[in-house]
Amino acid sequence: MARAASTYPMTSSQPPANQPQPAGLDKKTSAILSYALGWLTGIIFLFVGKNDPDVKFHASQSIVFFGAVSVINIVLSIIGSLLGVLGIIFSLAGLAVAVFAVVVWIMAMVQTNNTGGVRAELPIVGKFTAPYADRLANSVK
Repeated sequence: MARAASTYPMTSSQPPANQPQPAGLDKKTSAILSYALGWLTGIIFLFVGKNDPDVKFHASQSIVFFGAVSVINIVLSIIGSLLGVLGIIFSLAGLAVAVFAVVVWIMAMVQTNNTGGVRAELPIVGKFTAPYADRLANSVK
């Protein structure tokens, strides 16, 4: 004899912890992907994840940090090209900044994965980027 299915819908008083974003991605995946291509994916997920403050924070942090790294590398490259032989020093400084950015990038994605996409400052530079990231995240409605 088959049992009749309940006609009452299941309800919950708490929303699911990992609600999908408009693009069909959960919070953790969206937060990790906001770092994937630096400031470019940061801009994308700032608007795609605008309903989730944690995703907006990660996206903003990506824009602030990797945008600053891009500007620093461009400035070092321009100064290095103007100085001729002394430009090697600026090229090496640019390489050091790039290696530092890759280390922070990997650490950010691992930390975001470990925290499940919850708001967390970037490793090493979080104290400097978080205030600007908060302002940027709060400016997008």
